[in-house]
Amino acid sequence: MHNLRALTRAQLARHIRDHVASQLYDDSGVVSERIGTAIYSLSDPRDIRRIRYVGQTRAPRRRLLQHLAAARLWLPDELPWWVKSPKLLPLYTWIRELHRDDYRLPVMVISAWAATSSEARLAERLKIQDGLAQQLPLLNIEAQTVGRQIPLGFGPTRHGI
Repeated sequence: MHNLRALTRAQLARHIRDHVASQLYDDSGVVSERIGTAIYSLSDPRDIRRIRYVGQTRAPRRRLLQHLAAARLWLPDELPWWVKSPKLLPLYTWIRELHRDDYRLPVMVISAWAATSSEARLAERLKIQDGLAQQLPLLNIEAQTVGRQIPLGFGPTRHGI
């Protein structure tokens, strides 16, 4: 169902603040102080297991806000001139499509924390590989190159990443 009226910038800002406060989940199982880099996914709130994007960040709340800001939801649907890299267009088009459908925004779920940047890169890559093996419609730039490297029969082998 598409919206009949657009939100004002103030209403949109309030909606995004409320969303980020309630739709950022840490499912990593880490109960101690979270230090390091979070490995996260973005999903449609109606089906959070159908991951659309995998990333890493030291500041999950700020990163979710960055994703939403980069989609420039307050601008009309026209040629997305604001996307600096065409490779990022599918992610921000998806966020805009979600928002057009009853003001939905992506859910962020943290699946793991990595102590070092090299561990974070590896964990992110494994999460992308697992998603591709499950035939999830990932929008990651890396999914294009990683996907070609996955042998047939590869399945999820690392739980919690």
